[in-house]
Amino acid sequence: MIIQRLIFKQSVVVLLLFFAVSTQAQDQPISGLVRDINTQQVIGGSSVRLLDSKRTAIANKHGKFTLAIPQQQRNGKLLISYLGYKPDTVCIDATRLFYEVLLETKEDALNEVVVTGVSRATLSRENPVPIVSVSKKKIEQSSESNIIDVLVRNVPGLNAVKTGPNISKPFIRGLGYNRVLTLYDGIRQEGQQWGDEHGIEVDAYNIERSEVIKGPSSLMYGSDALAGVVSLMSSMPTVTDGQLHGKILSEYQRNNGLIGNGLGLFYAKDRWSFALRGSYRIAKNYSNAVDGRVYNTGFRETNASGTVRYSTHKGNSTFNLTLYDNIQGIPDGSRDSLTRKFTKQIYEGDQDDIKNRPIVPDAELNSYRMSPLHQHIQHYRVYSNNHYEIGKGDIDVLLAFQQNIRREYNHPTLPDQAGMYVRLNTVNYGLKYNAPRILNTELTFGINGMYQNNLNKNATDFPIPDYNLFDAGAYVFAKWKYENWTIGGGVRYDLRNLKANDFYTANNPLTGFSRQVSLAQDPNAYLQFASFNKSFGGVSLSLGTTYQLSDQVSLKANIARGYRAPSITEFASNGLDPGAHIIYLGNRNFKPEFSFQEDIGAEVTFRDLSMSFSLFNNNIQNYIYLTQLLDVGGNPSISPQGDKTYQYQQATAQLYGVESTFNLHPASIKGFSFDNSFSLIYGYNRKPLFKDKKTEGEYLPLIPPVRWLSSINQDIKLRSKLFSTLNFKVESEFNAAQNRYLALNDTETPAKAYLLFNVAAGTSVKYSKTHALQFQLQINNLFNEVYQSNLSRLKYFESYEQSPNGYRGIQGMGRNIGVKIICPF
Repeated sequence: MIIQRLIFKQSVVVLLLFFAVSTQAQDQPISGLVRDINTQQVIGGSSVRLLDSKRTAIANKHGKFTLAIPQQQRNGKLLISYLGYKPDTVCIDATRLFYEVLLETKEDALNEVVVTGVSRATLSRENPVPIVSVSKKKIEQSSESNIIDVLVRNVPGLNAVKTGPNISKPFIRGLGYNRVLTLYDGIRQEGQQWGDEHGIEVDAYNIERSEVIKGPSSLMYGSDALAGVVSLMSSMPTVTDGQLHGKILSEYQRNNGLIGNGLGLFYAKDRWSFALRGSYRIAKNYSNAVDGRVYNTGFRETNASGTVRYSTHKGNSTFNLTLYDNIQGIPDGSRDSLTRKFTKQIYEGDQDDIKNRPIVPDAELNSYRMSPLHQHIQHYRVYSNNHYEIGKGDIDVLLAFQQNIRREYNHPTLPDQAGMYVRLNTVNYGLKYNAPRILNTELTFGINGMYQNNLNKNATDFPIPDYNLFDAGAYVFAKWKYENWTIGGGVRYDLRNLKANDFYTANNPLTGFSRQVSLAQDPNAYLQFASFNKSFGGVSLSLGTTYQLSDQVSLKANIARGYRAPSITEFASNGLDPGAHIIYLGNRNFKPEFSFQEDIGAEVTFRDLSMSFSLFNNNIQNYIYLTQLLDVGGNPSISPQGDKTYQYQQATAQLYGVESTFNLHPASIKGFSFDNSFSLIYGYNRKPLFKDKKTEGEYLPLIPPVRWLSSINQDIKLRSKLFSTLNFKVESEFNAAQNRYLALNDTETPAKAYLLFNVAAGTSVKYSKTHALQFQLQINNLFNEVYQSNLSRLKYFESYEQSPNGYRGIQGMGRNIGVKIICPF
């Protein structure tokens, strides 16, 4: 009934919008032409955006565009941009109807980057909240196994907890899991993200661009955005010429034999736009110089999506459908004690001993065939985004349904029997109204939230119960801008309710494993999860300011109070997650987390260089974290299959650090840039019991070490009729030793410093007047360095106290040569 009422209310709102758009004030149409400032050639496909609005236009193949300007913004600004050119800002003159825009080729233009992760689209230099935008070009020129790893290479302060190549969980400034909210086209990504080995269910080939918001963002998005937001935007038609356009992408990565192919088809004319996309990726086990091929790290992923958009000069409605299917290996790290070759589980229970399993044959290690022990994840989305102008303001309406199905197969004697089998249904809703500007002030009012239903199906392990969740929040945000000052702030209140019935389990006499039962079926059943009905609430606040010393220098400061309700696993877990090889124990007495974070920073952009600097301090009340439990002998509690037991704890915590970038791009050397990013994060448990205990409880877990990423890039534009561009890149990634780790109860171990080098080269080959094939070659870990990331979970997959070769756990990926071809048409 709740879902039906939500759908009905949102449908009524959308219908009212369609009636309202015909009654608004008269717009003024303008037109223009976009050219290259040097060659005077037209730039088809360039984007024209009306700032402080969602109105955009795309220039046709002749470089011409038209855009309707609302009456209240006839003295506003246009931002014109195109890949490979420096964006240009043009002031609108109410007496002028035609504009000729000349764009200059330039790679770095920090001053004109537009970010959308706030109430309205705005310039990065005017936004006090730290937001980093990652462009389509950077995404396409990267050769990684998943989209999160692409972003990690481009955003200082963003890291990833990894379980092999295709599972990367984003961490922002030392915080992750349910503290980082992932958005897909503005929709919350809800897919059992509490699990260590639960990755992001998105099509990496379908991401047009991304934004990473660093710091508490619960003001706009509610609970689970305590650390920040990773916002992913899918590709859409860019040319409205009534012809079919598209893109074919193919790639191969040698280390794990990854083969990937993607296809996108786009059509747009007048008011209707269509997009169809699909991809297929398959990979076998990755390898390194110490472990050889790492057993059960391969995957097979299939994606499909479709979009229909209807646009008028007053706004647009978009309907989207996505399908995601991934069969992913589940590594456990079991080995032979002498040869260190990987072994595999073939028995269960008392018959299985993790230290006495058969060695995996080389032919199986080097095969694309998936092991019977794997996880199968399916994720489906149906959603609609609607944006329309209402009077002098505008309104956004969002409604979405998504379903996540996760099966984890961990029974070699019954390979068709899932160990964990959960189905999560989520309804997302949102309504936002941007009021007209009054006295240089923009007001935004909004409500959003979700309803969830989680159900355990035919499984043998039950880490979390069946439950219902209802989430709702309302907020108001204001932005005041006058001359060089921009001040923004707001307040929000959230309410979350978790509800579940008693959950009983008992032994299944046919299989010997546990199953879910009712008391009527078995009066002696074990009460694994007692019923609960718990509500959480909290207030989020934000206040920030930006002062532009000049067009080149912006100073920023922001304070924010964030809120996060405990996740279901933190609150109620009591069982094994077979994919993570962890037995989770929750705590029903937990309180919500509240953070108070201060940010100060600066952005500097000159003709030949650009820099940014950000310093943050974050104090968290009721911080929730995991520690490993010990047995009566003081040793880690480990089952015969190697499953460890972790319990959630709560304390006061503090995280602080610094992030900076320095990019040199002298105008005298066209296409050259020397880019650098640096991040440093410290995390402390402020519980009095751990004061001055350092590794024995004072340091927080999963804190990334000092990281410095540096690259030299050279883009060359050619006058050849065949080759249009060449690009070269040499990159170094330095991760310092991490000696600030949680050693208490053997939860973590230290990590050694390592330095990786990557090189890349690419070219564009013209095959028509308007299109060119893009070829990209990239070699990651050029010198085949042996290393372990501090945030790699495979680091702890070890069954022995001693190792004959001196290495424990599983090492990171060795040298990887990747080739990518993109063919637009």
